[in-house]
Amino acid sequence: MRRNALALALTLSLGTAIPLQAQTPAAASAAAPTPSTLEEAIPVIDAAFDRWQANAHAPGLVYGVVQDGRIIHLRTAGVRTVDGPAVAPDTLFRIASMSKAFTALAILKLRDEGRLSLDDLAGTHVPEMRGWTWPTADAPRIRVRDLLNHTGGFVTDDPWGDRQQVITEAEFTRMLTDGVPFTRAPQTAFEYSNFGYALLGRIVTNVSGRPYNDYIEAEIMRPLGMTSSGYDVFASPQDRRAIGYRWENDAWSREPDMRHGVFGSMGGVQTNAPDYANWIAFLLSAWPARDDPETGPVRRATVREMATGSNFVSASVRTLPDGSSCPVAVAYGMGLRVSADCELGAVLAHGGGYPGYGSYMILMPDRRTGLFAFANRTYAGPSAPLTEAASTLVRAGLAPVRPLATSDILAERYADLGRIWAAGDVNVDAANLRLAMNFLMDRSAENWRTVLGALKTDAGPCATAAPITPTGSLSGTFRWICEKGVVEGRLLLAPTNPATIQAINFRFTPTPTAP
Repeated sequence: MRRNALALALTLSLGTAIPLQAQTPAAASAAAPTPSTLEEAIPVIDAAFDRWQANAHAPGLVYGVVQDGRIIHLRTAGVRTVDGPAVAPDTLFRIASMSKAFTALAILKLRDEGRLSLDDLAGTHVPEMRGWTWPTADAPRIRVRDLLNHTGGFVTDDPWGDRQQVITEAEFTRMLTDGVPFTRAPQTAFEYSNFGYALLGRIVTNVSGRPYNDYIEAEIMRPLGMTSSGYDVFASPQDRRAIGYRWENDAWSREPDMRHGVFGSMGGVQTNAPDYANWIAFLLSAWPARDDPETGPVRRATVREMATGSNFVSASVRTLPDGSSCPVAVAYGMGLRVSADCELGAVLAHGGGYPGYGSYMILMPDRRTGLFAFANRTYAGPSAPLTEAASTLVRAGLAPVRPLATSDILAERYADLGRIWAAGDVNVDAANLRLAMNFLMDRSAENWRTVLGALKTDAGPCATAAPITPTGSLSGTFRWICEKGVVEGRLLLAPTNPATIQAINFRFTPTPTAP
């Protein structure tokens, strides 16, 4: 069975939010050209995955969208074994390097408990590193944070690292004792290293006093309800596993199953869609910062710390559906790729490529939305259709940016701004008492009267009651519709107590006149 196996599909949750760990079958619908609702967007998303799966020769596939802690779409397609049963929602896939986020969070959790510091030398917790030969005389020693950020000076080790999954603790110890070559001095550049995350796994083992996989499963996975997830694929239900294949010579060939070993900390997790949706929901729940009680196995602030990228930012470009270019700035955080995307905004993402498997995940924390996809073909990472799915949701207005709350002090100073505008003078209603010390040094009160008078004449009466859009607790933008055009601006407060106005910016756009 080859291509006809891909016709087997199960579609879940067409437009109805369902609780995590609960799915309801529904039929797929035809693609919609210009989606504006979830019901219209889902066929567009599904069609993109169908095209990708056929081109990638992936036997099986599952993907999902999580929003506000709930699965809003989950779909399976294809088969978990060639000539075998269809992929189901609970089918188990290895997710390869998407496992690194679990390792990073474990390190941060141990840090929170006071058992290590990110600035500790890695050799403090891995004694075999202390006898290494360093690449230059002035090379700094590797810190724990360097391993998290892939700045340890190790050479990129895909695909070599993928085949090290099975090595034992004793074999790894011998490798560490012998020392490893460096491609550059630590802390001088980003270079992706599976070996570095294997070292982090050894640190988790040594610092916690427990086997790495036991620590992750007990301290992170099980508290999140990830009851089917783990590292020992042979101990999992074999009738639920997606078997891994590679595509060569126009046929599928089975990849060998790999037991859990030391490199499991860089890529060994096996999970299913409901479990991973719990993980996505937990990560997203860390945003925004707030006063709510902590409910997860790791603090929200610690989860947000995973998005702290290294200094080594790179630029890339992706193509939007209309053919235009979308610039993207990318850095590596801690187990997550951190980017600023021209369309999607703040994005945390990671792929997974592994013998027999490919996977990808996207978090858009400001939009309360996460997406993931698993496939059972070597290095078949479904990043393209998943990014397209994220773009579809954003363009359809189905993943809006969560608005910031307007702080009391920002609302008060915005009201002061309204009074200043009405009077055309910064010295009104004792408003000068609410101005920062720099305000009248940067522009005199007389000059402000001139500027405000000219603006008011050009704009005519304005609807200054329009709400301010916060960009933080002490800053915001505003847009007033006026008789003769639009006044836009920014209000910036100073870090004083109480907060005072340090800057006001205005821009007037007149209404175009008819020819």
